[in-house]
Amino acid sequence: MNTHPAIAGHVPDHVPLDLVYDFDIYADARVSSDVQRTYAEAIAHAPDIFWSPANGGHWLVKRFDAIAAVATDPEHFSVREMQIPRVENPPFFIPLSLDPPDNLPYRRVMAPMFGPAAIKALEPRLRHWAQAIVADVAHKRTCDFMGDVAKVFPVTIFMELMGMDLSRLHKFRHLAERFFEVQNDAAEMARLSATILGILRDLVEEKRAKPDEKLMSHFIHAEIEDGRVMSDDEILAMSFVLFLGGMDTVTNVTGFAFQQLAQMPELQARLAANPAGLSGAFADEAVRAFGVVNSPRLVVKDKDLMGVPFRVGDMVLNLLPVGSRDERRFENPHVLDIDRKKTAHITFSTGPHLCIGHVLGRAEIRVLAEEWMRAIPRFQIVEGAERPFRTGTVMALEKLQLEWGA
Repeated sequence: MNTHPAIAGHVPDHVPLDLVYDFDIYADARVSSDVQRTYAEAIAHAPDIFWSPANGGHWLVKRFDAIAAVATDPEHFSVREMQIPRVENPPFFIPLSLDPPDNLPYRRVMAPMFGPAAIKALEPRLRHWAQAIVADVAHKRTCDFMGDVAKVFPVTIFMELMGMDLSRLHKFRHLAERFFEVQNDAAEMARLSATILGILRDLVEEKRAKPDEKLMSHFIHAEIEDGRVMSDDEILAMSFVLFLGGMDTVTNVTGFAFQQLAQMPELQARLAANPAGLSGAFADEAVRAFGVVNSPRLVVKDKDLMGVPFRVGDMVLNLLPVGSRDERRFENPHVLDIDRKKTAHITFSTGPHLCIGHVLGRAEIRVLAEEWMRAIPRFQIVEGAERPFRTGTVMALEKLQLEWGA
């Protein structure tokens, strides 16, 4: 156990010292570019639920069952604050920052645009953009997969879905990246939040003047409950969380998945021989193995859970990517195995805050993998190329230099 008296002064009185384990979610030296595996290994000897004195001090929950217990108990574990360390005036997201039942009317507004039928109808556009973006790099025999593909494809889809100007893609993508990079810098986070909200406010005004069939127009005119439409503040808070998720989450899952695939020539051969038949299994397993979102909670009512004394004011971080690699639930959890028997994972959380975009995310990874393997059936990581990465509440691979033959 990584505990010693030197850190006891940074631990609240209610936290037993045998539950303290020194781990920094933003800068732990044990984590490498194979983030999900090395993250899990770094805390392998920590208790199932442990307290880290870093970043203001907070609990971390690493086991599947324990994460599910926290995520489905809004009476004790609230989403009203989701910043570690805690900040004054934290960002407010709809429906992410609302506990049930307050989040439900907003989820109902969003659901028709993100359900299976809507995503199936969207697939021709997913395929159009996947083919175009892959074609842009296929002839070059090398690319930065993150900058040229993973940071472009899902962001293009999201911007088109929202009705945004695609010429601003790289600016918007940079804002989302910076937002997640500065989670422990309250002033910079507030500045970036204001910038993003300004962009979204302009979009609301544009769609009020010229409505279309896109997502922002849907939010403007949709009835939230009892015939009421949403206020501008509600629309902005809802759009903010979609902006961050649409710009960053699928990008990062895809990057980590292709980093691993690039090191598995046998799997590449299988996918290249049957891209349409196996891309779905690849996407499902990629989502399980390469989750990127760690979900914070604020304790709002004392709770003793699994021998742990959670107390009002404590912050809790659900390590969803680690929970989806829990060896008690998944055999050989660190292996990317497309033949794995389907077992429910927790990458997209569970309960009242199951990610609203999970169907779209899977579809994007599936379609991109299919089109990539058709065009580039064999590839590898450029030897010696650096693979910088980000950890924190949302994890990311910043660069992935790939190469392939003629």
